[in-house]
Amino acid sequence: MLVAPERPRRPYRRIHARLQALGHAELRRRQRRAQAAFRDMGITFTVYQDDRGIEKLFPLDLIPRVIDGRQWTHLERGLRQRVTALNLFLEDVYGEQRILRQGVVPSDIVLSSPGFVRELVGLAVPRGVRCHVAGIDLVRDGRGEFHVLEDNLRTPSGISYVLANRQILKRVLPELFVGYDVLPVEGYCSDFLRNLRWLATPRVAKPTVVLLTPGIYNSAYFEHWYLAKQMGIHLVEGSDLLVDQDRVFMRTTDGLQPVDVIYRRVDDEYLDPIFGRQDSLVGVPGLVNAYRAGNVVLANGLGNGVADDKAVYALVPDIIRYYLGEEPVLPNVTTYLCAREDERRYVLQHLEQLVVKTTGGSGGYGMLMGPTSTAAKRTRMRRLIQERPREFVAQPVLDLSMQPVLTSSGTASRHQDLRPFVLTGPEVTVTPGGLTRVALRPGSLLVNSSQGGGSRDTWVTTTRH
Repeated sequence: MLVAPERPRRPYRRIHARLQALGHAELRRRQRRAQAAFRDMGITFTVYQDDRGIEKLFPLDLIPRVIDGRQWTHLERGLRQRVTALNLFLEDVYGEQRILRQGVVPSDIVLSSPGFVRELVGLAVPRGVRCHVAGIDLVRDGRGEFHVLEDNLRTPSGISYVLANRQILKRVLPELFVGYDVLPVEGYCSDFLRNLRWLATPRVAKPTVVLLTPGIYNSAYFEHWYLAKQMGIHLVEGSDLLVDQDRVFMRTTDGLQPVDVIYRRVDDEYLDPIFGRQDSLVGVPGLVNAYRAGNVVLANGLGNGVADDKAVYALVPDIIRYYLGEEPVLPNVTTYLCAREDERRYVLQHLEQLVVKTTGGSGGYGMLMGPTSTAAKRTRMRRLIQERPREFVAQPVLDLSMQPVLTSSGTASRHQDLRPFVLTGPEVTVTPGGLTRVALRPGSLLVNSSQGGGSRDTWVTTTRH
């Protein structure tokens, strides 16, 4: 936001002036109004590991993040490129596996991924699209360049906060928008619903689309409820659906209604107790057989976890070159695969300088932050890497971009990242902006809500300031 104390960058000049004019006491009052609005709307998330209670309000910082139109055009091009290539990769890996047979990427890394579902090889999907919505995490380094930190192609969450943040910021700080031409985010739900209907078999004139949730105790239940309401579709749990002769039906007060498309927020292994975990209480018995028979569409598709495995993430630049014949627009963060002996040796020798992640982890859990770790934690991580090298990758500690946040005593700089959302339908589209997550703890690089992070509205502007 600032090039020096009290010297805002051009896109932030009006914002900075208005925040200064309002003063800290008024901004804190507006912040409380925003949090009250979140509470009234039920905008929460769940932290199962917190003994102080699992239901949390998602903190909203009132200072928006601004991305100018020229930079957004670059990001949008890179995101479209990446998701297009990953969809082609998924279609190939579950089809002819040309990229593996030709040795472009190591087959042992891909086929050993817990997210690779062998039973799906040879299964065709509608329109050849397996990832219908992706959340791509970006970080901006000290030079101002964006890098892809990780890909989320299974059940990415957070878009509801993008929509709610904009709605509430307009309500509590409308004067902040004056003079800014901010691209809207409100079209996400109608765009996504149109894509979901496009996936249905052409013989169905008015396809029935539902959102399948694990239920009210899921960490992202608010988002499931919010998106279903915004799209005007039924929010269902596994007990609301049944499968008969490989057709999916929804129980309604008027009897059974056929279901054509399921936007599912239930993980692969819990989706169908016949196919996955037999102890699943949130899935639908027989759903995968209906999917295989082509009688229902699942969005996102099954088996996408192989494409957002953190070990496969390191291979994405080669995946882009192979399928598209292009250089990646957005670079990866340097990543060391512990499955490779030379890279593992480097990681073990430099643990105190690196961030070590599990290849299937999320939410900031299971990480080792080398520079702030203890000798005991590094010893334990060293043993785990040696025992199960395929399960770990390492990256250098990034100098994440910072931006002021409101605190009880004024403003303070905190680290942030960005998760844009990419929809694949008749074309690949990127919702302007995305979810900017902010590490609210001083000095923390962990922006996840489960690790004490919050969020802010993200503006893509098309005018000079």
